[in-house]
This record gives sequence, structure tokens and C-alpha cells, in this order.
Amino acid sequence: MEWLDSFWSTYSTLVLSLGTNVLLALSIYLTLSCGLLTVANAAFMGLGAYTAALLTLKSGMALWPAVMAGVLLPALIALAIGRPTLRLSGVYLAMATLAFGEVVRIVILNTEALTGGALGLNGIPQLSEWYDVAAAVGMALYVLLRLARSRNGRTMVAIAQDETAAELIGLNVRAFKLFAFVAGAGLAGLAGGLNAHFTFFISPNEYGFDRGVEILAMGVLGGTGSPWGAALGGVLITLLPELLRGLGYYRPLINGVILIVIVLYSPKGLWELCRFARPSAPKAAR
Repeated sequence: MEWLDSFWSTYSTLVLSLGTNVLLALSIYLTLSCGLLTVANAAFMGLGAYTAALLTLKSGMALWPAVMAGVLLPALIALAIGRPTLRLSGVYLAMATLAFGEVVRIVILNTEALTGGALGLNGIPQLSEWYDVAAAVGMALYVLLRLARSRNGRTMVAIAQDETAAELIGLNVRAFKLFAFVAGAGLAGLAGGLNAHFTFFISPNEYGFDRGVEILAMGVLGGTGSPWGAALGGVLITLLPELLRGLGYYRPLINGVILIVIVLYSPKGLWELCRFARPSAPKAAR
């Protein structure tokens, strides 16, 4: 099919970026659904990307073993820093995770022999295919939807709504928060590992503060009421710049206005708005 080949050659990077951004949105959904305001997911994505890319470049490892290593390293680091860091909350937690992200970026910049420093890593093999990304997104959505409907998912929502009340009724708040932080880091690492293997090139600047805010915006816009909301936020943040490409220099302005309007009129996210917009089922006659 010639039209499909033409479409894929033009938009393949956008389609694959759509999938990895949904994974990033799901990673921030996990932390937000437990009431954690963090901006470290970009750093975890960078750790996953560099780990997977170095393994395929230097040792010729296959894609999925390298990507799994890129999931494991951020998760282990999140486990190590999570115990002291998660004692903080609100803006203090955001500042601590922001500082962690800067530490990761600076370490990558100053290990030129391994990471390429400011020049980044080039020539990463193009191993990620659409079905790899689709499988990762499908599995992540399935697991998180099951989690959201489970007792543990409801516990995380309770912690986000009132942490003190959750502690008073005997819930292990610290354990749930640490789980959300570590699982979110692993998902961000998964997105980074897959992303690195279809972009050919990665650099430390891709995983800085701007990227962290973009990931946070995905979760906020989509809403933390459901994993579907996070996925919707990831799709919107990815497609909006492309849909507004014809507006030239006005694109960032219109992009910002659209995001502000969404936040103002749907503070709980787009998924909540869509849920209330659906017609309710008619009641059965008695």
C-alpha cells in the first residue's frame, strides 16, 4: 500500500513519540494519583534512555534486554532516593526531585567518555518498531487499569485526598507512596529506552526541566481519575504542536491559550470532562 508507506515514512517518528509520551503520562499518573508532586520523571527517562542505548551501542545487546535494564536502573535509583525524599510533600518534594534531575543531567554532561557529554550519543541503532511501542503501551494501560480498580488503587486515591486520615485508619502511606514513585520511574525508563532507539540521537538537554514540566502537564491535563486520562493528556501534548504547525510563530501562543482554557474549565482534567459529558444510561422502569 503506497499511501501507507508514504504516511509511515513521514509520520513514523510522530507516531512512535505518541506511544512513548503516553508511557510518560502514565508514569506521572502513578505519582499524581498518590498525591506526589514530582518532576523527576524526565531524569528517569534519561537514565533509561542512556542505559538502553549504551548497552545496544557498546555490547550489541538486543532491544528488549537493554530496555529492561533501562527500566531497572531508574527503579532502583528511585527506591534509593525515595525513602528520604518522600518524607517531603508539595512544593518541597517538587524542588527536591527537580534538584535530582539536575544532578542526573550534570553527571551525564561530565562523563563524556561514556555518555558523549554535551554532544550526546549518536548512531543509536533503530531497533524500536511500532509493535514494540504498542505492546509496551497496551501492557502498561492494562496493568494500571487493573490497579485503579483494585483495593490498592482505591487506597492510593485515599492517600492523595487525605494523607493524615489514611494514616489514622492504619494504611501504610509510605509504602504506597514509595511504590508509586518507583513504578513511575520504571515506566519513565521504559519510555526513554524505546524512544532512544527510534530517534538515533539523545543528549542531556532532552531530559531537563522543560521535559519534566511537559510530562507533568500531560498528567494534569488528562487528569488523575483514570489511566485513560493520562493517556489522553499524552496524546494531546504530542499532537497539539503538530496540529498548530501552520500557525507559524503564533503556534506557542495558541498552544498556551488552549492549555490554559482546558485547565480553567476542567481543573480535574479532560478525562473527567469527557466522563461527565457522556449521556447517562436511562433508569429501568419499575
